Amino acid sequence: MKKFANLLLVSVFAGAITLGAYKMFFEQKSYVFTENSDIPFAPVSYTPTSAKGAGINEVDFTSAAETTVNAVVHVKNLSINTGPKNIMEFFYGYETDTKPKVRGAGSGVIISPDGYIVTNNHVIDGATKLQVTLNNNLTYDASLIGTDPNTDIALIKIDAENNLPYLAFGDSDNAKIGEWVLAVGNPFNLTSTVTAGIVSAKARSLGRIDQSFIQTDAAVNPGNSGGALVNTNGDLIGINTAITSQTGSYVGYSFAVPSNIAKKVIDDILEYGNVQKGILGIKAVRLDTPYAIEKGINNIDGVYVDDVTEDSGAFDAGIASGDVIKKLDEIDVHKYPDLTGYLSTKRPGDTLNVNVLRNDEALDFTVILKERQTIVLPIMDLEVKNLNDKDRKEFKTKKGVKIIGVSERYQGYGLDGKILLSVGDEEINDIKDAKVLFGRISKYHSTSITMLNKKGEKERIILQ
Repeated sequence: MKKFANLLLVSVFAGAITLGAYKMFFEQKSYVFTENSDIPFAPVSYTPTSAKGAGINEVDFTSAAETTVNAVVHVKNLSINTGPKNIMEFFYGYETDTKPKVRGAGSGVIISPDGYIVTNNHVIDGATKLQVTLNNNLTYDASLIGTDPNTDIALIKIDAENNLPYLAFGDSDNAKIGEWVLAVGNPFNLTSTVTAGIVSAKARSLGRIDQSFIQTDAAVNPGNSGGALVNTNGDLIGINTAITSQTGSYVGYSFAVPSNIAKKVIDDILEYGNVQKGILGIKAVRLDTPYAIEKGINNIDGVYVDDVTEDSGAFDAGIASGDVIKKLDEIDVHKYPDLTGYLSTKRPGDTLNVNVLRNDEALDFTVILKERQTIVLPIMDLEVKNLNDKDRKEFKTKKGVKIIGVSERYQGYGLDGKILLSVGDEEINDIKDAKVLFGRISKYHSTSITMLNKKGEKERIILQ
């Protein structure tokens, strides 16, 4: 009996040990969650994640890159030695070196199968010869068709044997902040280089109020100028133009001329030979000036109209001083580069809807853009305007331009409000004539300027 009891006790202990080991090492744990509304929680998204991962891995750059690299070219700005460099070489002879020397290099984008190429004005400025190398290493001489230094856009052309791959202009107004873009060009003479980034901002200016750039963080370096900025569909949305850097190399952001502006400049050069600029006719105020702070307009959202130019589209439509421009057509206007960027795509005669805020009331005006009616003349810095019917009747003249602004240097000469008739023996018909004639005035020679006052009397001043 005692032996049986000992055997039973051992069996019980062995079973207990076996059951404990099973519970500890093999049985799956299960948990019961109790719901308590007092416990804080964070919402969780149960959207299935991509097998490729999130973000950049889901974006395919290859198609856009393959399309773009063949339409982006290497542009070389060449100079040729055409004569002696000093008087000793002139008298004793010099070795003729007609081999072109590279003054600078950049990029360009083929925009038509017959060889038209858009690039930057600063890439080709001062060239005596232009040379273009395609992605297939074929090299051609290029001819200059036209330039616009204001937007830093130039148009050149090559004559190739076959149709060339090209990029069509996209709509830069549709570019979104945060959208992926590629910059394609030839930095440091490294041909067919592709870098990626996002649109960091739109309507950026670099110190000039009439500028409007697309800002990106795609790497752009010297040599990229004139190259393509494209979206992931391969649409050309900008021409890479500038970087701001203390070292001269990329430091995190770059700037491109929006494609809508570049396209309009190119179309004007081809059709008119120069850029046609539609003028709204307002004077705005920089929001960071003491004047803006004093008037309490330094924090407004929009463009404050400080003054309206007489005989302009804005003047005719009824836009007034004190209005705040909020929208041009479907484009929201938050700051002045928004306005100038959109106007840069328009020509004289174009019609646009201008939405303004006047005394907390939203108003819409239909404005017909006009050619520039005013200009600041070189040398004397006089602001002049074309004559209207009222001026012609009042001064009894059909020619000349009216002085509407006088620089501080000439404030005491009684020039304001008079009509400029001629410079020397050459008559002035409009502001274009005035700009050309005043541009010819030399500080080394005296020049006679004829004016007309309200009494109908001619006056002459001599610049020496």
